[in-house]
Amino acid sequence: MFDMLRGLGLGQGAAMAIGGSGLAFAASLRARVIILTIVAMTLVAVPAAFAFVWIVNTTVVKIGTLFAENQILFDRYRGLESLMREVSLAETLARSPTIVEWAKNPSSISAENRGVAELEHFRISFRDKSYFAVIGSTGDYYFNDKDATYLGNQKRYTVSADNPRDGWYFKTAGYGSGCHLNVDRDDNLNVTKVWINCIISEGGRVLGIIGTGVDLSWFIREVVDFPQNGVQSMFVDRAGAVQAHRDPRFVDFHSLTKDIKAKKTIYGLIDDDEGRNALSGMMQDVADGRALVKSSYLRIGGHDYLVGVGYLDRLGWFNVTLMDIDEIVDWRMFAPIALLLAAILIGVVALLSLLFRRSVLDRLERVERGIRFMQAGDFSNPIRDDSPDEIGRLSRAFGDLAESIGTQTGVLEKLVCERTEKLEHLASLDPLTEISNRRGFIRRFGQEKKRRLRRGRHLGLLLIDVDHFKTINDSLGHEIGDRVLLEFSRRISSALSSYDICARWGGDEFIVLLADCNAKSLETMAERLLNAFRQASLPIHDGGTLSLTASIGGYLVTAEDELPKAAERADAALYAAKREGRNRFALYCPSHALRMVV
Repeated sequence: MFDMLRGLGLGQGAAMAIGGSGLAFAASLRARVIILTIVAMTLVAVPAAFAFVWIVNTTVVKIGTLFAENQILFDRYRGLESLMREVSLAETLARSPTIVEWAKNPSSISAENRGVAELEHFRISFRDKSYFAVIGSTGDYYFNDKDATYLGNQKRYTVSADNPRDGWYFKTAGYGSGCHLNVDRDDNLNVTKVWINCIISEGGRVLGIIGTGVDLSWFIREVVDFPQNGVQSMFVDRAGAVQAHRDPRFVDFHSLTKDIKAKKTIYGLIDDDEGRNALSGMMQDVADGRALVKSSYLRIGGHDYLVGVGYLDRLGWFNVTLMDIDEIVDWRMFAPIALLLAAILIGVVALLSLLFRRSVLDRLERVERGIRFMQAGDFSNPIRDDSPDEIGRLSRAFGDLAESIGTQTGVLEKLVCERTEKLEHLASLDPLTEISNRRGFIRRFGQEKKRRLRRGRHLGLLLIDVDHFKTINDSLGHEIGDRVLLEFSRRISSALSSYDICARWGGDEFIVLLADCNAKSLETMAERLLNAFRQASLPIHDGGTLSLTASIGGYLVTAEDELPKAAERADAALYAAKREGRNRFALYCPSHALRMVV
């Protein structure tokens, strides 16, 4: 009997205890079998029930966690896609030399005219077709909308520190640099938007704030109000103030200027302090880069939600997703397993342990192992059970779920990579000429310098300035000026080899990096470019033409030269060429002498 009990999976102590009790009813084999059967079923059923509940709960938690992480990445991608282009454009506008010059000299009418023209030039590129700008030294606020309602009258009012509604400006200016987002209603302009505030600065000195807005209703419709059962997304700032929510009543308008106690924060939605502290810790972890996504169960409105948190570092916002697992996961899918366990437990006691172990526990363990593979991010080879029963169907369902999650994860990762690559490419591209901008040239200069100079080859730098470009802009208009810049970029690019690099350095200046260059070849290339500019006039309106010339400064880059130093020396040569009458090339030599070529 002891051997039989041990064969059922009981320990020796338990077997002896049951055996001793069995002596009292040894005369009744039927009673003994019934009691032993009940005891055996109980001993098997109790741990089996706990194991089943644990496996189901663990499975649901793991699936929910995987779903939360992928949902956060999806929301993160949608949030970046919707706003990052606008932020990048606003950053570019804030760094524009024309805007910086205007902010430094607000009393200059010409600087103001050029600055407003630059604003109007960027306005058509913004999604909202609107912009705003505040000149720090005067407090003058400029604005125009998509209908160009205020064209010619962009100066709308003057911000004041005494006006509480202008507190956003002074609060943002206090950050010193960068771009900052704020959901706000501008009572002067009667609009509610997600405002992108980029600080204009030079040498650490704040000169003003410039930016645009994204219509709040559009942002909520495209990003937040995403139709998915059991999932609710929102965006909050570092203080927890709700910046975007499908229900506008939860949005904390004017949060930038509010005291923390007056803000509508996400912490107010959570039922207890323990949950608030947990959410704050998750937000801190993703903000500090310790994790890409954090998730945990929190109690909100008397119901447990799986809350996922991600951080949009370029925007300074958190994307928070609330997931009701009871709506996402159908618990009825586990009913067949319970029925199978019940059917097995009422079988023959002698075979119960073996059948249960082989038919249920071993297979569930393989399913759980497959789920662990899913949790580890391996969706390619989940353990599948080809049996036609409930566990087999559950295993195949998990396999199908793994393949689906793996496919969606791959698609999302590919989309994120493509969008990131596109955004990085756009950030390094001049929007007018579609050649590299200053940022792109700086990056490529460093790469090319390491590659070429390591092989003992020399680099040449040419700084090209369009002659009389301001006169062209002032007399013929910015449209002709843009055509001139496009024509110059085309002629420069046509004259270069595939190894050379051309970029728009800023305004009417272009910069060229020549590979495998010496003083003679640098001079030869400069002459080729000068002839390319001179050879054909640019047709303009009314059948007229415009002669194109440029002044060029050159410098041979050494291994010790960083770009600022090399550009400074090329710039010195450029200004020497301009002083000598323009339409010529000057080479900066190590002896600080300048060689002039007409």
